Amino acid sequence: MTTLQSVPALGTHPAAGSLPSRAETREQLSKATYDLLVIGGGILGISTAWHAAQSGLRVALVDAGDFAGATSSASSKLLHGGLRYLQTGAVKLVAENHFERRAVSRQVAPHLANPLTFYLPVYKGGPHGAAKLGAGVFAYSALSAFGDGVGHLLSPAKAAQDVPELRTDNLKAVAVYGDDQMNDARMALMTVRAAVDAGATVLNHAEVTGLRFTRGRVTGAELKDRTTGDEFGVNARLVLNATGPWVDHLRKMEDPNAAPSIRLSKGAHLVLKRTSPWRAALATPIDKYRITFALPWEDMLLLGTTDEEYEGDPGQVEVTEKDTAQILDEAAFSIRDQQLSRDLITYSFAGLRVLPGGPGDTSKAKRETVVTEGRGGMLSVAGGKWTTFRHIGRTVMKKLESLPGHPLGEDYEPVSALPKRLPLPGIANPNAVAHRLLVDGPAPGPRMAADTAKHLATHYGSLSFDIARMANENPELARRIHPDAPEIWAQVAYARDHEWAETADDVLRRRTTLTIRGLATDEIRAEVESMLRK
Repeated sequence: MTTLQSVPALGTHPAAGSLPSRAETREQLSKATYDLLVIGGGILGISTAWHAAQSGLRVALVDAGDFAGATSSASSKLLHGGLRYLQTGAVKLVAENHFERRAVSRQVAPHLANPLTFYLPVYKGGPHGAAKLGAGVFAYSALSAFGDGVGHLLSPAKAAQDVPELRTDNLKAVAVYGDDQMNDARMALMTVRAAVDAGATVLNHAEVTGLRFTRGRVTGAELKDRTTGDEFGVNARLVLNATGPWVDHLRKMEDPNAAPSIRLSKGAHLVLKRTSPWRAALATPIDKYRITFALPWEDMLLLGTTDEEYEGDPGQVEVTEKDTAQILDEAAFSIRDQQLSRDLITYSFAGLRVLPGGPGDTSKAKRETVVTEGRGGMLSVAGGKWTTFRHIGRTVMKKLESLPGHPLGEDYEPVSALPKRLPLPGIANPNAVAHRLLVDGPAPGPRMAADTAKHLATHYGSLSFDIARMANENPELARRIHPDAPEIWAQVAYARDHEWAETADDVLRRRTTLTIRGLATDEIRAEVESMLRK
């Protein structure tokens, strides 16, 4: 084992195994001609880049901010079939969602997803009766081939044992069903890593300042590195606009007269400290169509979401006082007041759902994927659901393959020939990984704390051993970042060297959970920024 004297000081780069520098990546992007340039590092763009790279295409992916820096890390953190879609008769859609959910949580990323039991309370005078909801959760579980058990009704007393904060006044029954949960930012980062492992070149914090044209066709983009100010360009045979809420902004770069193709719906969430253990989540009907969630997540409680049309600047979306009041008021239908104290709120966030353009209530709109082709040949894609991110990537690839003139060429593997359930990096049984981390600690030093081992196992899978090795070789990296969080400083060095972290927010908001826990103090931010500069 390496001696402490020969180990790099806290935060310095290891000699080998790190990512290429930003300067090296910029040079690589500017010198090559890519088959596909994906603009937008949300999960839709990431999944498409992953599948395109698997196909053998030369792929570049860029984003003006961080990977999953906007909507893709502002979701309800669920992989779910979509219980509410049963009301509209979308049985096939629910079955397809369940198929994708189970593929991700069981074969593609079992280290990043975990099963979650949901309780759907039925109150006297509520929008739905017990018989209807009981039949609904049974049908819902049937559409997943009963892979999560059989949907059924439960007594209020039993439900209150699992969720002590559940309101039991006028509670008639509780319907039970199963779905899955994840940390969306971690899932997105692992998918970026999978795309890079398959050959993609990626760069975050790289803003598109203009498009390149050849005889009227979009053939690349002009970019600016937001971290250095350096300007460069990328050439590509085909450009995919996957910028989510900004999709129409980029379409206007292609064609100033392009008509709007989407509308936006804002969804806000609150994160609170828990006042008691929660062994199940609550999904409470607010009216005939809407459900509000209370989800145990990352040792916290996640409440939401709202659903209202948004017409402002996508970059300025935020949680307002009105959003906070609405979320707490709706949560109060089924949660006791002591759990809903504003003093318990540690963080709030809002994201924008991309919906097809047109009239109607956003809460009733389908979360379908919108695909348009501009007059310059740029393909724009937006919308969809986190649960079906692999399916969306495959669907976009099939669309690209079928374009007139075959702009991708002929020399690649069609997406239909790719492995159907290729796992994400780090795939492993998280319980086994956590056990190994606890057992295989350094002989002379202190063993890893149980909460840290569990956290690493469920956020990195088998890649946790790389982080543990760093901590074993340098005791400074084994320190907790904050006494009340499971993360250790080795994760910051790992985020910088292996996960494209450039800013304190990249680390504290998306590669760790410090921000959502309300623990990203000024002192911690300064130390993270210092490590990132080394």
